[in-house]
Amino acid sequence: MDEFEQIIGKIEQDIKENNVILYMKGTSDFPQCGFSNVVSSILKKLNVKFKCVNVLEDDVVREAIKKYSDWPTIPQLYIKQEFIGGCDIVKEMYLNGELRALLQKEGIVS
Repeated sequence: MDEFEQIIGKIEQDIKENNVILYMKGTSDFPQCGFSNVVSSILKKLNVKFKCVNVLEDDVVREAIKKYSDWPTIPQLYIKQEFIGGCDIVKEMYLNGELRALLQKEGIVS
């Protein structure tokens, strides 16, 4: 198994083990891109406990998550193993109430 396949395996494991996981540039406390900041801030406003993975720490992870999701940009949000989308989709879902409804349905927020 090469490094890329190992990283894909780690991504799959992380997504399975975390109800909410955000692949982003930077960390939730120190986002290093405006789009990552928006998604992280939305999750914090909704009091969602989430794992963040800083793709800037490893170029292989950065490329692997794009291939895994078949989505070209970062950030990427997963809820209960389902790929939700990037900044524009998450922001729209937050503004129209869909994100909170999904998180409530999944038992992540009350």
